Amino acid sequence: MVSATSVTGEWLNPQLAPVLIGIIVLAVLGTTALFVVGLVAYSRRRTVRYWLICVVLGVLVVRSITGLGTVLGLVPMTVHHLVEHGFDFLIAVLVLYLVFRSGSSNATASLRTDNE
Repeated sequence: MVSATSVTGEWLNPQLAPVLIGIIVLAVLGTTALFVVGLVAYSRRRTVRYWLICVVLGVLVVRSITGLGTVLGLVPMTVHHLVEHGFDFLIAVLVLYLVFRSGSSNATASLRTDNE
């Protein structure tokens, strides 16, 4: 049997490994469920906005799987940091793009007249 120390290396207390694995498994299941819901929404709407939301949710799934792979010793810590923090940036950029794109021109015009 593989011990928790050999799976996680020296960076994680072996007593906490089962808790961390359980939390990450829940994150994988949760983000996968959200991704499936996003795909259903995209299949009904077929807009760029819904497609980008699916991309963000898919990136969250890959991010969670990367975390699980790291805890199980399958993904090196360097790769973990590059993937996870790179995906954090990608998610932030896509969400901000969606927020800026979703604003109506009437709201912008209304703000300009109120401030002038």
